[in-house]
Amino acid sequence: MAEERFQFKKIDAFATENSDGNPAGMILLRPSDNITDEKMQQIAKELKGFVSETGFVFPESDEKFRLKYYSSEKEVNFCGHATIAILYELFSVMDSIKSKKKIAILTNDGELPVENRIAEENSVFIMSPSPKYYQFSPSIQEIASALSIEKNEINTDYPVKIINAGLITLLVPIRSLETVLQMNPDFYTLKEFSQNNQIHIIEVFSDETSFPENDFRVRVFAATFGYLEDPATGSGNSAFGYYLLQQNMWEQPTLRIEQNQYHDRFNIVKLQKSIDVHGNIRVTFGGGAIKRIEGEYILHCDS
Repeated sequence: MAEERFQFKKIDAFATENSDGNPAGMILLRPSDNITDEKMQQIAKELKGFVSETGFVFPESDEKFRLKYYSSEKEVNFCGHATIAILYELFSVMDSIKSKKKIAILTNDGELPVENRIAEENSVFIMSPSPKYYQFSPSIQEIASALSIEKNEINTDYPVKIINAGLITLLVPIRSLETVLQMNPDFYTLKEFSQNNQIHIIEVFSDETSFPENDFRVRVFAATFGYLEDPATGSGNSAFGYYLLQQNMWEQPTLRIEQNQYHDRFNIVKLQKSIDVHGNIRVTFGGGAIKRIEGEYILHCDS
């Protein structure tokens, strides 16, 4: 059996001094590395339970990197937390881009600009993919059943929407912070519901927060990717940002989003507005990251 070695890092995106963030794997590829889609999927499958997704980085130049993302189940078009983790690490350690304020990444959802604000805010900010809006959504009763909550716990003062800003996201308003924190849906029920409705993730949100300086509390369920919950997300919160713009619910320059199920030990995702080259308003998401492990990944394969 053949053996191949790759540069590997485990990095927790959106982590703070009081929270664990969202774990991502990073494989930085060299020109000599020969890696196929099948090998990338194998690595991501072997890392199940250790990281949420693994990002593979193909340097195109000093100012442009191509990224591919895999969960243990399948390739993912765009993964926000893995992008935060990878770009925070690249800006921190790669001499050729440490001083650059902006570079570009190439993803399955197109080319996206990335801003280096580590010195000012301990964060990198990434422009999310252009949004796609869907007319169809499941009924309130179907959503409540899938989430294992009562129908009246969904806040019908706001609409349920499906928006794709990297991942097809069902956005569900919830009446109280207490309900958001106590939610405990069944993995297999949620996976079946998501697959039947062609949804990648479900983001529930409330305007009640644990701390008043923050704007919303969210949780994201991602059963289609092989795990119940994503503790900090870029793509899901980007869809949420476009939802807030559509509903005229975004007034301040920066939104601070609390994410996960813990009352005090939440992760923070920042959202800002920016204008793209076509003059369109785009959601930009940002945060920091903490590197936990660095070394080699040894892949055993038939060839």
